[in-house]
Amino acid sequence: MLRSLLIICSLIGLAHAADNPPAPGFDAAGSDPKAIALADEVMAAMGGRANWDATRYITWRFFGIRLHVWDRWTGDIRFEQDDLTVLMNIHSREGRAFSAGVEISDPDTLAARLDRGYRAWINDSYWLVMPYKLKDTGVTLRYRGPDATEDGRPADVVELTFRGVGVTPQNKYAVWIDQESRLVTQWAFYRDAADAEPRFTGPWTNWRRHGSILLSDGRGERGHTGVAVFDELPGEVFTSPEPVELPAP
Repeated sequence: MLRSLLIICSLIGLAHAADNPPAPGFDAAGSDPKAIALADEVMAAMGGRANWDATRYITWRFFGIRLHVWDRWTGDIRFEQDDLTVLMNIHSREGRAFSAGVEISDPDTLAARLDRGYRAWINDSYWLVMPYKLKDTGVTLRYRGPDATEDGRPADVVELTFRGVGVTPQNKYAVWIDQESRLVTQWAFYRDAADAEPRFTGPWTNWRRHGSILLSDGRGERGHTGVAVFDELPGEVFTSPEPVELPAP
């Protein structure tokens, strides 16, 4: 009986892995097989890789403040904070910026505003979709073992470190993966991978279905607002500084 159960679990793990191939440059050789298997289970619990790949437009307000509209297929984004609007592509790093509706033409000021929008997107998108990026380029996964979250739920803990990617590759994260739902329910952030203690530990709550995937907006005392997924959006969202009213999801 035990042997049969192990075989079944192994086959399930292989199926999840086949459905969730790593990004080019993911550190498979340096990652623990157990941690990789958990990453695949998380992806399956959130709706599966096929549904994630098919998800095109995501919008949210980071802690209710900074607006992001992201075309995952093209890399185009719309970023708004206070009187600043940035329309750019995260792959080319090119785009336009507007202050109170007036386009910024000074090259140095424009470059600074584009960099602000890009860095905000890097940080804020990770706070929204980190569990979908466990097997990203440059990531190494290590299994820490079982542990309970701060609210007492049993979980498996996976550690993420990075090599030569992002704007802060020296960071480290630990994520708690619920043993029942296989969703991420807590994370801890380390400013430096060598740090023994995290800068903070916080929950991931309020997982809800958006389109064909699950997203979490609860981050303890704070949270994201306006989280939505769209199949179609007007082109003006990414080309015009005029205020846009997004359709109902």
